[in-house]
Amino acid sequence: MARIKLYDTTLRDGSQGEGVNFSLQDKLAIAQMLDRFGFDYIEGGYPLSNPKDEQFFQQIADIELKHAKITAFGMTRRKGVAAEDDDCMKALRDSKAPVITVVGKTWDLHVTGVLRVDLEENLAMIRDSIAFLKAEGREVVYDCEHFFDGFKANPDYALQTIKAAEAAGADIIVPCDTNGGSMPDWVEEALTKVQAEINIPVGIHCHNDCELAVANSLRAVQSGAVQVQGTINGLGERCGNADLISVAANLSLKLGYDVLAENGIEHLTELSRYVYELANMNFRSGQPFVGMSAFAHKGGMHVSAVNRFSHSYEHIEPETVGNSRRILVSELSGRSNIVAKTSKYHLDQDPELMARILMRVQDQENEGYQFEAAEATFDLLVMKEARIYQSQFKRIHYRVNVKTEEGQEPITEATVKVSVDGQVFHEVAEGDGPVNALDQALRKALTTSYPNLASMHLVDYKVRVINSTEGTAARVRVVIESQDDKDVWSTIGVSENIIEASWIALIDSVEYKLLKDAGTFARELVTTDEKS
Repeated sequence: MARIKLYDTTLRDGSQGEGVNFSLQDKLAIAQMLDRFGFDYIEGGYPLSNPKDEQFFQQIADIELKHAKITAFGMTRRKGVAAEDDDCMKALRDSKAPVITVVGKTWDLHVTGVLRVDLEENLAMIRDSIAFLKAEGREVVYDCEHFFDGFKANPDYALQTIKAAEAAGADIIVPCDTNGGSMPDWVEEALTKVQAEINIPVGIHCHNDCELAVANSLRAVQSGAVQVQGTINGLGERCGNADLISVAANLSLKLGYDVLAENGIEHLTELSRYVYELANMNFRSGQPFVGMSAFAHKGGMHVSAVNRFSHSYEHIEPETVGNSRRILVSELSGRSNIVAKTSKYHLDQDPELMARILMRVQDQENEGYQFEAAEATFDLLVMKEARIYQSQFKRIHYRVNVKTEEGQEPITEATVKVSVDGQVFHEVAEGDGPVNALDQALRKALTTSYPNLASMHLVDYKVRVINSTEGTAARVRVVIESQDDKDVWSTIGVSENIIEASWIALIDSVEYKLLKDAGTFARELVTTDEKS
């Protein structure tokens, strides 16, 4: 299989996405993970833009990488300044990066309207910059900014910029769909014409403004490109860049190309979620290959087919990319969903129990519950219907007070009283709001008996009004997502009272954590009848 080199620019282009901000330690950690999984190039940033990027290149130079080449990014020299005197060129040279990516103008509109130089000066800027860096012994990637728009507007000049880069010694030419507006057919046509004019390899760099960045990248490879630039999870400015998660999976599993390290494809889900965590972003559930919903099945007929022939509704095995199959349960579910969902508990051979669980699910969804968004609550429901649920603590009462004074922030205080094995705990805590205060008070009440709760924290909290026609008396659904050092799980609560709905979801979350740590969900569960 031909090797397609993956060039990751998450740390530079990806960090330009709205709400994305990596610390220096984040960037170093991501770079090392990308290296471990076999990415070929890791672009660390522009060393002249800020102290953090400058420090990244100095520190990553002291870290031994197994495979990847660290790349520094910068622009061509300024107009009227010799390359050896240009601050950008000197910063790229001093970055210690073995590979330098230089971006230059391809579109004559940008040359005369943005740079405000004549067309010949732009060609000289390209030649001088690349020649300077090659003389310093660096591998040089030349990114042709706005290539596809420039090639449409003035193909002769666009080709002149590419030939100038080739003549100066560039190792690879990478046409960029900077505006993200190109179609796959045009990408193929343009790359074919480019390759007929030059004798060095080409790559591709696509943005996702038409949601075609992955499609355009794949078409470029099929048209001869040997390098694909992009970001993990498609992070980037505006609509983002080509998602290298999908690019890698498609190149390897669909088109048969060699990418990443051995078994690297099996770690794509891990990598995707790791970057989301460091970027402090929620997972995109519908993300192809690695999303929580990528292999989730809800319709009863679908689930029945998947149980017999998984490939009938799944284009690959989920484990191929490190993901897993999920069977969703809702009011639309048939018995096959319940059977599939409970097979891990070895309860699926009890048809009466299956019917009882399905009826309970349908009744609760009629009240506003939604179990596909709260699998932990569903697991607790199964245990309750199977009559094997044993609560780890008993709620006696709770109370929440919010005190406000003019000109001051509200003060929220929660009081929780619970019993554990007959021992009563009565605790008070303040919080940033009612849910946070309840969470803190409940932890204080339970930590003596269950110190493992220290590893659990809430990572997401969502509220949705169910029957909005009732106005402020409407029923609300609260979903809480919790996490420890091993797992992520979601629970749900429904009530006309938003604090009570939150409390129900919070109690389920804590109960699930305690039962999980006790090994309940790893053990074989049996019904009361089977016990006897």
